Amino acid sequence: MFGTAETRAWIDTFIGAVRDRGDELTELDRRAGDGDYGTNLRSAVERAAANLAADAPGTPGAVFGAVANAFLHTGGTSGPLFGMWFREFAKTVGAEVSSDVLATAADRAQAAVRRLGNAEVGHKTMVDAMVPAATALTAAAARGDDVRVALAAAATAAHEGAASTEDLLAKRGRASYVGEHARGVVDPGALTVAWFFDAAA
Repeated sequence: MFGTAETRAWIDTFIGAVRDRGDELTELDRRAGDGDYGTNLRSAVERAAANLAADAPGTPGAVFGAVANAFLHTGGTSGPLFGMWFREFAKTVGAEVSSDVLATAADRAQAAVRRLGNAEVGHKTMVDAMVPAATALTAAAARGDDVRVALAAAATAAHEGAASTEDLLAKRGRASYVGEHARGVVDPGALTVAWFFDAAA
């Protein structure tokens, strides 16, 4: 299981990845959207870092809660959607994080984003990585895999889902406004989901 320290390390690693590689996301969004995704995401993770530093969370759920609040107060469309995604993790995760708990949290989280964003797999959005990651976690939990093995499977599935967006024609989000110009570009939101699971695995 993951405790508070392991969950905090997971989030700190994710924050570091966005700080270091945010320009990649900005470039993807520049090619398929309005170019502000990377900037907004960096703002969100800086808020998350500030929240975690200001009030050290005592449980894994509280760690996710601090991240959720940061994203919910970030501009753009993706910020609030990620905020709702993280909020489902915060609501589901308790004092310890097991494979079963993660599977439940990820499934509830992807369902919330699909409902609020009116997006499905194949629409070229973050959902294309969220759904396969949740499916992989559910399968890992059913096998009795430990947390790290389960998260590694989720990371692999999320990367495969993100890669699948490259050849899609967007049906939701800013990329849907530019039509064929977005084909050949990986969705930055889906790639962010993959980075998130990478940070744990």
